[in-house]
Amino acid sequence: MPDPTFFDQRHKIISFSFPPRKIISLVPSQTELLADLGLHDEVVGITKFCVHPAAWHNSKTHIGGTKNFNFDVIDRLQPDLIIGNKEENYREGIEVLEEKYPVWISDIVSLDDARVMMRSIGEITDRPSRALEIVKGVNEAFAQVKKYDNASVLYLIWKKPWMAAGSNTFIHEMLTTLGFTNSAELLPRYPVLSSEEIRELKPDFIFLSSEPYPFQEKHIDELRQLCPASNILLVDGEMFSWYGSRLLKAPAYFNQLLGMAE
Repeated sequence: MPDPTFFDQRHKIISFSFPPRKIISLVPSQTELLADLGLHDEVVGITKFCVHPAAWHNSKTHIGGTKNFNFDVIDRLQPDLIIGNKEENYREGIEVLEEKYPVWISDIVSLDDARVMMRSIGEITDRPSRALEIVKGVNEAFAQVKKYDNASVLYLIWKKPWMAAGSNTFIHEMLTTLGFTNSAELLPRYPVLSSEEIRELKPDFIFLSSEPYPFQEKHIDELRQLCPASNILLVDGEMFSWYGSRLLKAPAYFNQLLGMAE
């Protein structure tokens, strides 16, 4: 019986030896999902940024970063399947890998996209039932999310220059799910902002993400000079931008955060 074929989220057909026995993950949030699917033996390679679970980070082979693959290491691992993401990985590297290996790529903007990704990865790794359990858990958790209505928020992801999360991003999806209006929603996906532009936005809240830039308390003081009326909070970037099984934990974190914001 021939191996089945699957579509990734680019609508590209992917064919590989099923079920895959040697998987490489190129994205931290999807690596955590693979762990929660129980693929401890099947996953042979991850990126240096795949910090969850810690045991995998400390024991699995690192194949470089999300945007800088070590092709020699990947070739030594000889994967049956590589799992990546359209935004987090770089196109040139993915194209090189696709010349040799089956590469399944996710494309995540919305919560629905994340649900489809989780179910799809469950199917391609022969863990469909467990994937459905995770998606059900995510749905139940998000049904309990409180809403913070009629407030604007600027979500900053970088400094020097200041950079925010705009519309058509997963972070934007999380902000609107919480009832916020994204102050950068009319700007490009990840706009660069001057200090004067931040001042002019006058957001009710400013969220300083823990990643990719490691914002700290000292940055709150700096932004308070620009926006003295804004409520400025340090937030866990993984909860806002990781679209795998970490979504099981995100709603409880959001509710705690919104309690602090009141």
